[in-house]
Amino acid sequence: QVQLVESGGGLVQAGGSLRLSCAVSGRTFSSAAMGWFRQAPGKERQFVAAIRWSGGRTTYLDSMKGRFSISRDLTKNTVHLQMNSLKPEDTAVYYCAANKWASLSREPHEYHYWGQGTQVTVSS
Repeated sequence: QVQLVESGGGLVQAGGSLRLSCAVSGRTFSSAAMGWFRQAPGKERQFVAAIRWSGGRTTYLDSMKGRFSISRDLTKNTVHLQMNSLKPEDTAVYYCAANKWASLSREPHEYHYWGQGTQVTVSS
């Protein structure tokens, strides 16, 4: 099993920044890629970004490019999501997820492990 614990969420004003972290523990070798997703009330879970542990290749939802940045710390088994220029529409619960395969999938159902989520609220 792989355990994921997100942190770093909170309340921020529009235009501000937050850095989310996802600590990975357990059978970490079972995780080849990591993704960040978000879910706003009444909406489906939405892909944000993904990264491979090996090589660090990344992919983003187009609307996130330039504002959000995903990175990984191999020494700490941690994945980060740096979010800048936040907008009220970025308000959601943000989840990190682990994929057993190195696919940078954008589909939630292709991820095998999930964290509990962290709330991000952006005020206008």
